[in-house]
Amino acid sequence: MTLALTVALLTGGAVYLFTKREMLRVILGFILLGHAGNLVLFAAGGSERRNPAFHPAADPSAMADPLPQAFVLTAIVIAFSITIFMLVLAVTGDKNDDTAEKVEQLDVAAESRSDGVKHDPQRGGSQDNS
Repeated sequence: MTLALTVALLTGGAVYLFTKREMLRVILGFILLGHAGNLVLFAAGGSERRNPAFHPAADPSAMADPLPQAFVLTAIVIAFSITIFMLVLAVTGDKNDDTAEKVEQLDVAAESRSDGVKHDPQRGGSQDNS
């Protein structure tokens, strides 16, 4: 039960951070979501059985499943490499990462090319090219 609540809390925090526009918060949300996924994979291996997976004297029916543990190790490496890649993109990218303004400017520019009318987003009006 504690594991399920932890996964829910991490996933909720990740979704909250994904709703923000800053790249650093999105990266932190990705990290939280990666941890939640790792806990889900780890729970799939039988969290109630805590005997070592490859102990020679252990009963095979009481051993933990080693496959989810291997998946978690692989997921940790992949999440770490993607996090580093996203951090590099955040550092080398544009300082103003407000995409709403950029999309609006591109829409206005595309519209002005298609109808032959210059649109000035600062004045809110349009001018005819004649």
